[in-house]
Amino acid sequence: MTETILYGIKNCDTVKKARHWLDERQVSYRFHDVRTDGLDPQMIKRWIAAAGWGKVLNKVGTTWRKLDQTVKDHVSADNVVDLLMEYPAIIKRPVLDQNGTITVGFRPDQYALLFNL
Repeated sequence: MTETILYGIKNCDTVKKARHWLDERQVSYRFHDVRTDGLDPQMIKRWIAAAGWGKVLNKVGTTWRKLDQTVKDHVSADNVVDLLMEYPAIIKRPVLDQNGTITVGFRPDQYALLFNL
């Protein structure tokens, strides 16, 4: 059985846009709120393997800006999973898992290609 999962935070504007896009086109998906439904390291490692940790890590959001500069200066492939687990709000959103294909961020044209719409 195939499944589409949209990972994000329910109050995030970009996640809202992605959900609206999917709902409007009647695309079946399950929403997974990374704050309330949780995360596991294996999930994050799959995203990083597919997209690269630099793309999964959101360096433009408020949570990133509030982090201690030493933490920001020392983020690397070796510790980024732990950092994303500790601060799920610094994950670039949404993350879409469509039958194992991982897409980070929301672009309507990219979603249209993924879903052949």
